[in-house]
Amino acid sequence: MGTRSLTFVYHGKKPIINMYRQYDGYPNGHGADLVDFLAKGKLVNGVGADTRVFNGMGCLAAQLVANFKDGAGNIYLYPVTSKDCGQDYEYHIYEDEENNGFKIVVYNCGVNFFGLTQSEQHDKIFEGNLLQFAEFCSAEELA
Repeated sequence: MGTRSLTFVYHGKKPIINMYRQYDGYPNGHGADLVDFLAKGKLVNGVGADTRVFNGMGCLAAQLVANFKDGAGNIYLYPVTSKDCGQDYEYHIYEDEENNGFKIVVYNCGVNFFGLTQSEQHDKIFEGNLLQFAEFCSAEELA
């Protein structure tokens, strides 16, 4: 059985992408993968000379899909209005304009079984910046 997750990327307060991951969606799996991806780039307004830049949240969303999708299965795009996809976890990525980076929010959606929600749980288990998110995902591995 896979640990499913949804990853939403926002432009302002509106989601622009909903990426579904079929398995390894837990914080020390998908969360750690998100940390690795986000840490390798810098959010900018305009193209710069850095190795990897995300020219706004739309550019980040496109690169996120390109980074995670490597063949048939596992990664899918769903409408941003889809809220119940049998996900165990949800990751929400926002621009943090004050700190020139990202704000990440993670929800535990309870235990799911083959896409059938077994719980009405939707508990926020993390909210913070990228460095805090990296620490959270690392701590989740030890739990």
